[in-house]
Parts: sequence; C-alpha cells; structure tokens
Amino acid sequence: MSSKTTGNTSEEAPPPPLCSILHELRTAENSGGYFLPRLHSLKESDPNLKLLEVGSGWGHMTASLSKIIGPSGKVVGLDIDPSTLVHARRHAKNAGVESHTDFIQGDAYAIPFADETFDITHAHQVLAHMERPWEVIREMVRVTKPGGFVAIREGDLESEVVWPKEPGLTKFHELIVKGMNMRGKGGGGADTGRQLLPWALRAGVDRTKATLSYGTWWFDGAEDKDKWAKAMVGQVRGGTVGQVAVQLGLASQEDLDEMASAWEDWAKRDDSSLAMMHGEIVIEK
Repeated sequence: MSSKTTGNTSEEAPPPPLCSILHELRTAENSGGYFLPRLHSLKESDPNLKLLEVGSGWGHMTASLSKIIGPSGKVVGLDIDPSTLVHARRHAKNAGVESHTDFIQGDAYAIPFADETFDITHAHQVLAHMERPWEVIREMVRVTKPGGFVAIREGDLESEVVWPKEPGLTKFHELIVKGMNMRGKGGGGADTGRQLLPWALRAGVDRTKATLSYGTWWFDGAEDKDKWAKAMVGQVRGGTVGQVAVQLGLASQEDLDEMASAWEDWAKRDDSSLAMMHGEIVIEK
C-alpha cells in the first residue's frame, strides 16, 4: 500500500488536550539514544532510508526522526486516531520536514504496508495501550527489511518515583496504574517496560536478534516539571481520566481535586522531582 498522505494541514481538528504536552517532550534525542547509533550507521551506507513510526500521535517524535533521516529518505507516521494526524501534519510542516514526512491512518495490529517495506520501524509509548502488544511487534517485524531493525521504548509506571511523598500524588499514581491495567486487559499496562523481551519472543523473534536495555526519564527542572504537571492536571480536571474514574467509582471529584492541587504544588517546589524506568528493545531483522 502506498504511504501517500491522506488529508492536509488545513483539516479541522479539536484542540489537543493538555495531556498532549507529554508528546511534545518526546524527541529522538531524549528518547532514542538506545537505537540512534544504529540509525546513523544505516544512513551512512544508505541515505535513502525509510522509517515507520507506529502510533505517531501528535507527531513530535516523528518530526524529530524526520530531521535525522533527512530529505533523501522518507518517514511515515501511522496512527489510528484521525484527529491526532491533523495536528501531526501541522507540526511536521512547522518543523520543516513536511516534504519527506507522511502521516496515514491505520491499525497497528494490521499495518497497511507490504512485507519488508521499511529500514527502521519504531514505536514509543504505544504498547502500553494495546491488549495484544506481541501482535503489534510481529507486525512491526514483518514490515521491516532484512538488515534493518525494529526499535521500541516503553515506560514502566510501576517503577515511577516522585518526591515529595504527598497523598494526592500517591492517589494519582494508583489511579493511573489501575486505569492502564484495565485498558490493557492483560496485555499492555503499568509494567509494560519490563515485558518487551518476553513479548518479542512471543511474537516469534529469535532471542539472538533482540537487544534489551533500560533508560530513565527524570524531571527536576522548572520548565519540564511545569509541563508535566499541566499534563497531569489536564487528565484529572476535565480530561478523560478524571471522567472515567468518577464513572467507574475509582475516584471521587474530591479525590481528583486533591490530585490536581498536588501536581500544581509539586511543580512549584524547588526540591521536587520525578523519575521512571523505560524498557528499550532493538530487534534486528
């Protein structure tokens, strides 16, 4: 199937939710160190690389990868949500990578490309939301060329550490863990980062072709903490997380208000910080 872009940057879409701030924080530079040396090595031998971003979301990671791939290559972002694709195309245009970056709507369980189409297939913070993540990995491997590789990075929410230990922050953490585990239904969830290797093996990957590593995100600077806190507040004040939590009886409105206030206070403190482990895997094809 062609990777032709569907739609254009003039498409109408609702404004992105506050939680999309998290996507703005993700770039190839701060989240791709585990595979970038391989990418650069491939580029030296072939400047016309093709890269697929599975679950491209708002497109910030995709655009940063497009800058590395360069105009001689091609980057395609795939996402199931058409509204996020509108924002992603707009961001690619603003980032100056529109000429060699396409975005298409598609399902990660059935990636709409032929076998061995891409040199690199990448996903970041996607499998945590999937009920059968091993099937997504199998699809990613399928569309990757021999000599290329698959790269996946996932957070492990159960490894999160936050200072200070405030009741509102603890309640928020417990709520998000419950929500992610309910959404994953036995697949993805709050401990996704530590399951990348067993999922890859379940997808049929040869163990000798898989390289596992772990990285860390942490926030202790005022600007990043402010962005993170705004995203967390957005999830409980008017966001889907807060609405669903109340509907399912997982939290009261008073609980949500306490969580939001705790994050706002956390962002203002000089001594506050947050860190989380991330699982990383590179699968050679």
